[in-house]
Amino acid sequence: MSIALVLFVVALIFAVKSLKVVPQQHAWVVERLGRYHGTLQPGLNVVVPFVDRIAYKHDLREVPLDVPSQICITKDNTQLQVDGILYFQVTDPQQASYGSSNFELAITQLAQTTLRSVVGRMELDKTFEERDDINRTVVAALDEAASNWGVKVLRYEIKDLTPPKEILHAMQAQITAEREKRALIAASEGRKQEQINIATGQREAAIQNSEGERQAAINQSEGDKAAAINRAEGEAESIRLVARATAEAIHLVAQTIRQPGGYEAVNLKVAERYIEAFGNIAKEGNTMILPANAADVGSLVATAMSVVKQQQAS
Repeated sequence: MSIALVLFVVALIFAVKSLKVVPQQHAWVVERLGRYHGTLQPGLNVVVPFVDRIAYKHDLREVPLDVPSQICITKDNTQLQVDGILYFQVTDPQQASYGSSNFELAITQLAQTTLRSVVGRMELDKTFEERDDINRTVVAALDEAASNWGVKVLRYEIKDLTPPKEILHAMQAQITAEREKRALIAASEGRKQEQINIATGQREAAIQNSEGERQAAINQSEGDKAAAINRAEGEAESIRLVARATAEAIHLVAQTIRQPGGYEAVNLKVAERYIEAFGNIAKEGNTMILPANAADVGSLVATAMSVVKQQQAS
Protein backbone atom coordinates (compact mmCIF):
# COMPACT_ATOMS: atom_id res chain seq x y z
CA MET A 1 0.00 0.00 0.00
CA SER A 2 2.79 2.42 0.87
CA ILE A 3 4.63 1.54 -2.36
CA ALA A 4 1.54 2.32 -4.43
CA LEU A 5 1.15 5.62 -2.67
CA VAL A 6 4.76 6.47 -3.33
CA LEU A 7 4.38 5.58 -7.01
CA PHE A 8 1.23 7.72 -7.22
CA VAL A 9 3.01 10.70 -5.71
CA VAL A 10 5.96 10.23 -8.07
CA ALA A 11 3.60 9.96 -11.05
CA LEU A 12 1.78 13.10 -9.94
CA ILE A 13 5.04 15.03 -9.59
CA PHE A 14 6.19 13.74 -12.95
CA ALA A 15 2.92 14.86 -14.57
CA VAL A 16 3.14 18.30 -13.01
CA LYS A 17 6.73 18.67 -14.16
CA SER A 18 5.86 17.46 -17.66
CA LEU A 19 2.93 19.78 -18.38
CA LYS A 20 3.58 23.49 -18.91
CA VAL A 21 0.89 26.09 -19.68
CA VAL A 22 2.24 29.15 -21.50
CA PRO A 23 0.10 32.35 -21.35
CA GLN A 24 -0.98 34.17 -24.49
CA GLN A 25 1.65 36.58 -25.99
CA HIS A 26 4.44 34.85 -24.09
CA ALA A 27 7.25 32.53 -25.18
CA TRP A 28 9.29 30.19 -22.96
CA VAL A 29 12.73 29.00 -24.02
CA VAL A 30 13.46 25.32 -23.12
CA GLU A 31 16.98 23.98 -22.56
CA ARG A 32 17.69 20.26 -22.56
CA LEU A 33 20.75 19.30 -20.63
CA GLY A 34 22.03 22.87 -20.87
CA ARG A 35 21.48 23.35 -24.60
CA TYR A 36 18.73 25.20 -26.41
CA HIS A 37 15.98 22.72 -27.25
CA GLY A 38 12.94 24.77 -28.34
CA THR A 39 10.46 27.53 -27.63
CA LEU A 40 7.14 26.77 -26.01
CA GLN A 41 4.16 28.46 -27.66
CA PRO A 42 1.08 29.74 -25.80
CA GLY A 43 -1.10 26.90 -24.51
CA LEU A 44 -0.40 23.44 -23.05
CA ASN A 45 3.08 22.05 -23.69
CA VAL A 46 4.84 18.80 -22.62
CA VAL A 47 8.47 18.69 -21.48
CA VAL A 48 10.69 15.98 -20.07
CA PRO A 49 10.98 16.41 -16.31
CA PHE A 50 14.44 16.70 -14.82
CA VAL A 51 15.89 16.82 -18.36
CA ASP A 52 14.23 19.93 -19.85
CA ARG A 53 14.10 23.20 -17.98
CA ILE A 54 12.53 26.59 -18.67
CA ALA A 55 15.57 28.80 -19.10
CA TYR A 56 13.97 32.10 -20.23
CA LYS A 57 10.50 33.57 -20.23
CA HIS A 58 9.78 36.40 -22.66
CA ASP A 59 6.82 38.77 -22.95
CA LEU A 60 5.99 39.23 -26.67
CA ARG A 61 3.88 42.34 -26.10
CA GLU A 62 5.12 45.90 -26.69
CA VAL A 63 7.17 46.96 -23.71
CA PRO A 64 7.87 50.59 -22.67
CA LEU A 65 11.40 51.16 -21.40
CA ASP A 66 12.31 54.34 -19.57
CA VAL A 67 15.64 55.80 -20.68
CA PRO A 68 17.35 57.54 -17.76
CA SER A 69 17.82 61.28 -17.98
CA GLN A 70 21.24 62.44 -19.19
CA ILE A 71 23.17 65.63 -20.00
CA CYS A 72 23.88 66.23 -23.69
CA ILE A 73 26.13 68.93 -25.18
CA THR A 74 24.72 70.72 -28.22
CA LYS A 75 26.69 72.01 -31.20
CA ASP A 76 26.82 75.51 -29.66
CA ASN A 77 28.27 74.07 -26.40
CA THR A 78 25.09 74.27 -24.35
CA GLN A 79 24.22 71.64 -21.78
CA LEU A 80 20.83 70.08 -22.30
CA GLN A 81 19.17 67.55 -20.02
CA VAL A 82 17.24 64.98 -22.06
CA ASP A 83 14.73 62.47 -20.76
CA GLY A 84 13.13 59.90 -23.06
CA ILE A 85 11.26 56.62 -23.35
CA LEU A 86 11.43 53.87 -25.98
CA TYR A 87 9.11 51.03 -26.95
CA PHE A 88 10.36 47.62 -28.06
CA GLN A 89 9.02 44.15 -28.71
CA VAL A 90 10.67 40.71 -28.60
CA THR A 91 10.38 39.15 -32.04
CA ASP A 92 12.81 36.19 -31.70
CA PRO A 93 12.83 34.54 -28.24
CA GLN A 94 15.94 32.46 -29.01
CA GLN A 95 18.08 35.46 -30.01
CA ALA A 96 16.64 37.49 -27.15
CA SER A 97 17.84 34.75 -24.81
CA TYR A 98 21.29 34.13 -26.25
CA GLY A 99 22.10 37.21 -28.36
CA SER A 100 22.71 39.45 -25.35
CA SER A 101 23.06 38.84 -21.66
CA ASN A 102 20.72 41.77 -20.97
CA PHE A 103 19.13 43.23 -24.06
CA GLU A 104 17.14 45.84 -22.09
CA LEU A 105 20.32 47.32 -20.64
CA ALA A 106 21.97 47.17 -24.06
CA ILE A 107 19.07 49.01 -25.67
CA THR A 108 19.08 51.64 -22.92
CA GLN A 109 22.80 52.30 -23.21
CA LEU A 110 22.66 52.42 -27.00
CA ALA A 111 19.72 54.86 -26.87
CA GLN A 112 21.69 57.18 -24.59
CA THR A 113 24.84 57.17 -26.70
CA THR A 114 22.89 57.64 -29.94
CA LEU A 115 20.94 60.49 -28.41
CA ARG A 116 24.12 62.26 -27.29
CA SER A 117 25.55 61.90 -30.79
CA VAL A 118 22.43 63.27 -32.48
CA VAL A 119 22.03 66.24 -30.10
CA GLY A 120 25.75 67.06 -30.45
CA ARG A 121 25.23 67.75 -34.16
CA MET A 122 22.46 70.29 -33.51
CA GLU A 123 22.23 73.77 -32.07
CA LEU A 124 20.05 74.41 -29.05
CA ASP A 125 17.16 75.97 -30.95
CA LYS A 126 17.11 73.10 -33.45
CA THR A 127 16.73 70.48 -30.71
CA PHE A 128 13.35 71.97 -29.79
CA GLU A 129 12.23 72.29 -33.39
CA GLU A 130 13.39 68.88 -34.66
CA ARG A 131 12.24 66.43 -32.03
CA ASP A 132 10.71 64.16 -34.64
CA ASP A 133 14.01 63.97 -36.53
CA ILE A 134 15.85 63.09 -33.31
CA ASN A 135 13.32 60.36 -32.53
CA ARG A 136 13.56 58.82 -36.00
CA THR A 137 17.38 58.86 -35.95
CA VAL A 138 17.51 57.12 -32.56
CA VAL A 139 14.96 54.49 -33.61
CA ALA A 140 16.86 53.74 -36.83
CA ALA A 141 20.16 53.28 -34.96
CA LEU A 142 18.61 51.11 -32.21
CA ASP A 143 16.62 48.94 -34.59
CA GLU A 144 19.69 48.13 -36.66
CA ALA A 145 21.65 47.00 -33.60
CA ALA A 146 18.75 45.30 -31.80
CA SER A 147 18.00 43.01 -34.73
CA ASN A 148 20.86 40.75 -33.52
CA TRP A 149 19.22 40.57 -30.10
CA GLY A 150 15.84 39.36 -31.37
CA VAL A 151 14.25 42.70 -30.46
CA LYS A 152 12.34 45.20 -32.59
CA VAL A 153 12.57 48.84 -31.47
CA LEU A 154 9.25 50.42 -32.42
CA ARG A 155 9.66 54.09 -31.47
CA TYR A 156 11.47 56.52 -29.24
CA GLU A 157 9.97 59.65 -27.70
CA ILE A 158 11.71 62.54 -25.96
CA LYS A 159 9.75 63.28 -22.82
CA ASP A 160 11.55 66.45 -21.79
CA LEU A 161 14.31 68.80 -22.90
CA THR A 162 15.59 70.97 -20.06
CA PRO A 163 18.29 73.58 -20.70
CA PRO A 164 20.11 75.35 -17.83
CA LYS A 165 18.27 78.04 -15.86
CA GLU A 166 20.35 80.83 -17.43
CA ILE A 167 19.39 79.64 -20.90
CA LEU A 168 15.75 79.39 -19.84
CA HIS A 169 15.80 82.99 -18.61
CA ALA A 170 17.46 84.15 -21.83
CA MET A 171 14.93 82.24 -23.94
CA GLN A 172 12.07 83.68 -21.92
CA ALA A 173 13.46 87.19 -22.39
CA GLN A 174 13.80 86.54 -26.12
CA ILE A 175 10.25 85.27 -26.33
CA THR A 176 8.99 88.29 -24.37
CA ALA A 177 10.88 90.67 -26.66
CA GLU A 178 9.54 88.89 -29.72
CA ARG A 179 5.97 89.10 -28.44
CA GLU A 180 6.40 92.81 -27.62
CA LYS A 181 7.80 93.33 -31.11
CA ARG A 182 4.81 91.56 -32.65
CA ALA A 183 2.46 93.63 -30.46
CA LEU A 184 4.12 96.87 -31.61
CA ILE A 185 3.99 95.76 -35.23
CA ALA A 186 0.33 94.81 -34.86
CA ALA A 187 -0.44 98.18 -33.21
CA SER A 188 1.39 100.09 -35.96
CA GLU A 189 -0.40 98.07 -38.62
CA GLY A 190 -3.67 98.92 -36.90
CA ARG A 191 -2.85 102.63 -36.84
CA LYS A 192 -1.74 102.47 -40.45
CA GLN A 193 -4.96 100.79 -41.48
CA GLU A 194 -6.90 103.33 -39.44
CA GLN A 195 -5.18 106.24 -41.23
CA ILE A 196 -5.81 104.54 -44.57
CA ASN A 197 -9.47 104.10 -43.72
CA ILE A 198 -9.78 107.73 -42.58
CA ALA A 199 -8.05 109.03 -45.72
CA THR A 200 -10.19 106.78 -47.89
CA GLY A 201 -13.32 107.99 -46.11
CA GLN A 202 -12.33 111.63 -46.48
CA ARG A 203 -11.51 111.13 -50.16
CA GLU A 204 -14.83 109.41 -50.79
CA ALA A 205 -16.64 112.14 -48.80
CA ALA A 206 -14.89 114.85 -50.86
CA ILE A 207 -15.85 113.03 -54.06
CA GLN A 208 -19.44 112.75 -52.89
CA ASN A 209 -19.51 116.43 -51.88
CA SER A 210 -18.07 117.53 -55.22
CA GLU A 211 -20.58 115.33 -57.01
CA GLY A 212 -23.35 116.88 -54.92
CA GLU A 213 -22.10 120.40 -55.58
CA ARG A 214 -21.79 119.66 -59.29
CA GLN A 215 -25.30 118.25 -59.39
CA ALA A 216 -26.59 121.22 -57.39
CA ALA A 217 -24.84 123.62 -59.78
CA ILE A 218 -26.34 121.76 -62.72
CA ASN A 219 -29.78 121.91 -61.15
CA GLN A 220 -29.28 125.59 -60.28
CA SER A 221 -28.11 126.32 -63.81
CA GLU A 222 -31.06 124.48 -65.24
CA GLY A 223 -33.35 126.35 -62.85
CA ASP A 224 -31.80 129.71 -63.76
CA LYS A 225 -32.05 128.81 -67.42
CA ALA A 226 -35.68 127.85 -67.06
CA ALA A 227 -36.36 131.03 -65.05
CA ALA A 228 -34.59 133.17 -67.64
CA ILE A 229 -36.57 131.49 -70.40
CA ASN A 230 -39.76 132.05 -68.48
CA ARG A 231 -38.87 135.73 -67.84
CA ALA A 232 -37.92 136.22 -71.48
CA GLU A 233 -41.12 134.60 -72.61
CA GLY A 234 -43.04 136.74 -70.13
CA GLU A 235 -41.31 139.94 -71.26
CA ALA A 236 -41.85 139.03 -74.87
CA GLU A 237 -45.50 138.36 -74.21
CA SER A 238 -45.74 141.63 -72.27
CA ILE A 239 -44.14 143.52 -75.17
CA ARG A 240 -46.52 141.85 -77.58
CA LEU A 241 -49.49 142.78 -75.43
CA VAL A 242 -48.28 146.38 -74.99
CA ALA A 243 -47.64 146.67 -78.70
CA ARG A 244 -51.01 145.18 -79.48
CA ALA A 245 -52.71 147.55 -77.01
CA THR A 246 -50.78 150.51 -78.41
CA ALA A 247 -51.70 149.56 -81.94
CA GLU A 248 -55.33 149.15 -80.99
CA ALA A 249 -55.27 152.53 -79.21
CA ILE A 250 -53.68 154.25 -82.21
CA HIS A 251 -56.17 152.55 -84.47
CA LEU A 252 -59.01 153.69 -82.24
CA VAL A 253 -57.65 157.26 -82.15
CA ALA A 254 -57.32 157.22 -85.93
CA GLN A 255 -60.91 156.05 -86.30
CA THR A 256 -62.06 158.67 -83.81
CA ILE A 257 -60.31 161.46 -85.73
CA ARG A 258 -62.17 160.42 -88.88
CA GLN A 259 -65.44 160.89 -87.04
CA PRO A 260 -67.24 164.27 -87.33
CA GLY A 261 -65.78 166.71 -84.76
CA GLY A 262 -62.84 164.39 -84.12
CA TYR A 263 -60.28 166.77 -85.53
CA GLU A 264 -61.43 169.62 -83.28
CA ALA A 265 -61.31 167.30 -80.24
CA VAL A 266 -57.74 166.36 -81.01
CA ASN A 267 -56.88 170.02 -81.45
CA LEU A 268 -58.34 170.83 -78.06
CA LYS A 269 -56.60 167.91 -76.40
CA VAL A 270 -53.20 168.86 -77.76
CA ALA A 271 -53.62 172.42 -76.53
CA GLU A 272 -54.55 171.20 -73.05
CA ARG A 273 -51.57 168.90 -72.81
CA TYR A 274 -49.27 171.67 -73.99
CA ILE A 275 -50.45 174.08 -71.34
CA GLU A 276 -50.44 171.36 -68.64
CA ALA A 277 -46.84 170.42 -69.43
CA PHE A 278 -45.59 173.99 -69.06
CA GLY A 279 -47.54 174.38 -65.89
CA ASN A 280 -45.88 171.32 -64.31
CA ILE A 281 -42.44 172.64 -65.20
CA ALA A 282 -43.22 175.88 -63.38
CA LYS A 283 -44.32 174.02 -60.23
CA GLU A 284 -41.56 171.40 -59.87
CA GLY A 285 -38.37 173.14 -61.01
CA ASN A 286 -36.57 176.32 -60.08
CA THR A 287 -35.59 176.91 -63.68
CA MET A 288 -38.16 177.16 -66.48
CA ILE A 289 -37.22 176.41 -70.07
CA LEU A 290 -39.57 177.93 -72.67
CA PRO A 291 -39.49 177.82 -76.40
CA ALA A 292 -38.88 181.04 -78.28
CA ASN A 293 -42.54 181.26 -79.42
CA ALA A 294 -44.08 180.17 -76.12
CA ALA A 295 -46.65 183.03 -76.33
CA ASP A 296 -47.94 181.80 -79.64
CA VAL A 297 -49.83 178.71 -78.42
CA GLY A 298 -52.01 178.63 -81.51
CA SER A 299 -49.04 178.22 -83.83
CA LEU A 300 -47.76 175.33 -81.77
CA VAL A 301 -51.14 173.63 -81.80
CA ALA A 302 -51.34 174.20 -85.53
CA THR A 303 -47.92 172.59 -85.97
CA ALA A 304 -49.00 169.52 -83.96
CA MET A 305 -52.22 169.22 -85.91
CA SER A 306 -50.33 169.34 -89.18
CA VAL A 307 -48.48 166.29 -88.02
CA VAL A 308 -51.79 164.59 -87.27
CA LYS A 309 -53.07 165.42 -90.73
CA GLN A 310 -49.97 163.99 -92.32
CA GLN A 311 -50.44 160.76 -90.37
CA GLN A 312 -54.07 160.61 -91.49
CA ALA A 313 -52.99 161.19 -95.08
CA SER A 314 -50.44 158.43 -94.93
